Amino acid sequence: MNAARAIRAKYAHLATRVEVSLRINQVITHVPFGEGTVRAYMDTTSGDVDMELGALENPDATVTTDYETARKIFVDQDQTASMQAFMSGKIKVEGDMMKIMAMQTSLPQDDTALKIAAEVKDITA
Repeated sequence: MNAARAIRAKYAHLATRVEVSLRINQVITHVPFGEGTVRAYMDTTSGDVDMELGALENPDATVTTDYETARKIFVDQDQTASMQAFMSGKIKVEGDMMKIMAMQTSLPQDDTALKIAAEVKDITA
């Protein structure tokens, strides 16, 4: 997480602002390290993508999935995997589903976002 945080900080001055305000908790199960479950969050209320370990109070939604699925979605950025996982029940959502759907189309996909994603992928591969 520290290495991913450093990558995001390196590009912070170039990052595109996020238009959709979302506070989402993520619970990732069956993690092959630590205690087997990771709790993290994403908060875009500032216009930046703030990702950190822990949990937000009163999130818009909580998403629970297994490590393999989370890796495909967040690291590999496989959009097909997210839809397949949701339809097969590998992703459980509590809260405002409309905000989650809005987030999928509002996160920046510009050169800076792609650089960040590639560097994060390199450190998790």
